[in-house]
Amino acid sequence: MNKLSRFYFKLFLGLSLVLINPSLFAEESFIPKPPSLNASNYILMDSMSGRVLAESGADEKIEPASITKVMTGYVAVDQIQQGYVNLSDEVYISENCWKKGGSKMFIREGTKVLFSDLIKGMVIQSGNDASCAIAEHVAASEEGFVELMQMYAKDLGLVNTQFRNVSGWPDPEHFSSARDLAILTQQMIRNFPEHYSLYKEKYFTYNDIKQRNRNSLLWQDDSIDGVKTGHTESAGYCLVTSGVRNDTRLIAVTLRSSTEKSRLTDNRRLLDYGFRYFRTKKVLETNTVLVSEQVWGGEQETIQLSAATELFLTLSPRDFPRIESKIKLNDYLQAPIESDQVVGSVDLMLDGNSIASVDVVAMSSVTALGFFGRAWSNIKLLTHQFLMEE
Repeated sequence: MNKLSRFYFKLFLGLSLVLINPSLFAEESFIPKPPSLNASNYILMDSMSGRVLAESGADEKIEPASITKVMTGYVAVDQIQQGYVNLSDEVYISENCWKKGGSKMFIREGTKVLFSDLIKGMVIQSGNDASCAIAEHVAASEEGFVELMQMYAKDLGLVNTQFRNVSGWPDPEHFSSARDLAILTQQMIRNFPEHYSLYKEKYFTYNDIKQRNRNSLLWQDDSIDGVKTGHTESAGYCLVTSGVRNDTRLIAVTLRSSTEKSRLTDNRRLLDYGFRYFRTKKVLETNTVLVSEQVWGGEQETIQLSAATELFLTLSPRDFPRIESKIKLNDYLQAPIESDQVVGSVDLMLDGNSIASVDVVAMSSVTALGFFGRAWSNIKLLTHQFLMEE
């Protein structure tokens, strides 16, 4: 890539980042350590970039209690999307589900309940009976549904997760980790935003019984819009939350807090820390010209290149203007070239260290010249390479 191309690309990146927030200056950022928490295991992750901003014991296997229902809901909604079940289905309530202990939606044996109401009863009221009815409707039995949960966990890369039931009922062989729960939540928000919107609902009434969402942070902070609480004697007080401030969505998971109050405080401290010191911004877009490069042996002399995928970075606001870019081509560009063909990469650097790398692709096709045209172009390319080496 020639010097002029490098100059224009750096100018483009620098201006785009500064224009995001013109009050930012290229000063080195100083970020304190994450706050001390009562929870023994936790993680704070940006939902878009996946960057982990704070963690402790995030891979330890712990009973997730009712946070299990996030996966139950994920599986159920994906089954709806695939057309196997429907929100308008009327679900027969078995004696098995009616007898479930713990938190309840208060469905009655032998009645029929809309599948959509069961989803709300599980998400908002944390009903173990609703979770059971969802499982039996989707997979004919809770055991069959658990097998589905395991398949989804593997597909999502949840390496420290194993399910034995659909509600989070205590079982030493039923466990997950803070990291896995953050990843699950991230994928739910990304893949099923309409379903995720239920997690911010504060109340749901069924059978003339009005119950409130157990996530009290929904009343304390308007930026928080989910997701799920959990508690058993063995799991302690657990909470997964997510919220958006300054166009940045964070996910906080705290496990094994000692009291209900401390789990709220722990989660709130993590989110406040993340939102205060970090921002997530899109720094590369697809179908946007990064640079134009010379093509050898083609019917056109130049080709425009772009990033193969969009890229989000989570950094201190002061770090964005200090990002430098470096485009590396795999070789001299010789026709024929196909549209979307990978021809190199762009590395984003901060303080001399690579913080992200994305493939660079051709934005269009270039047809090769005929035999004599290619031969003459090859001679010119060899001469160019010789002069460049000198």
